[in-house]
Amino acid sequence: MPNADTPPYSSSTEADAVAQAVRKLPQPLLPPAARHMLISAFAFSLMTLFVKLACARLPTQEVVSARAALTLVFSYVALRRAKHPLLGSRRALLWLRGASGFLALSCVYYAVSHLPLAEATVLQYLHPPLTAVLAAYFLRERLDRPVIISLVLGLAGVVLVAQPRILFEGTGDPLPPLAVVAAIGGAALSSCAYVMVRKLGASEHPLVIVLYFPLVALPASLPALFTTAVWPQGLEWLWLLLVGISTQVGQVSITRALSLGAAGRTAVYSYAQVPLAALWGAVFFDAWPNSYSTLGALLILFGAVLNARAHSSARLEAKGA
Repeated sequence: MPNADTPPYSSSTEADAVAQAVRKLPQPLLPPAARHMLISAFAFSLMTLFVKLACARLPTQEVVSARAALTLVFSYVALRRAKHPLLGSRRALLWLRGASGFLALSCVYYAVSHLPLAEATVLQYLHPPLTAVLAAYFLRERLDRPVIISLVLGLAGVVLVAQPRILFEGTGDPLPPLAVVAAIGGAALSSCAYVMVRKLGASEHPLVIVLYFPLVALPASLPALFTTAVWPQGLEWLWLLLVGISTQVGQVSITRALSLGAAGRTAVYSYAQVPLAALWGAVFFDAWPNSYSTLGALLILFGAVLNARAHSSARLEAKGA
């Protein structure tokens, strides 16, 4: 029997005390969705490097097929170890996500193999603003001011890095038109895939979503191998393996990111791949960025940091409310 001098237990009082203690703890600068997206950006930047190295001699669809085969093995093993059902519940949308991912990847790999690494990456990275627009239309996600500002800065940075001939006369040789179209097409298809991943994230395990890519890509890429396949030699085996490993890390990270955060806001952080691609191009292919490219990379990074700080402040204000 409680002592009469002891105040009665109050769950709300204790909950308030716990909430105050949590608010006093150091808060991470980046939300979990942003951290996963940055990890995926780093992994995918390495993937484009290994694709560029592999496609020096190997056909594009052969690299797509190798990546799909490795992703299929990695995802299947991971799902079996997690004792999770393989095929998910929203199968029509999962198959559509796999198809859009395969088409996007084919476009991106073609662009990477025919364009300088930085240019291929920045053209493909038109997808964050496209993702934000599609998410606003199909998912009813709000385009708030920090996202819009960071998207504008990111797009300005992309233009400065890509330096299209219509705006920058005399900066270099014109890019192959078909490869440019492939890069832009890859960006549009990636945006569609991202929005579908965001929609699926509410009900499907990230590894299930990833699994549907190789289920579509592997059989779809095999016909081209009968006419264009080249047997890999030497380091090409290593490049193909590293394409698969970096892809798996990138796919799982980006799927988790889009499952945790709004598609439009989260996709902004993927711009980090642009300066990373410029770095790999300089180190491995002696393709040093000029002053325009450097300024563009800085704008992209500034936009990402601005969005991160705004998002972090909003989370703190929500916890303090």
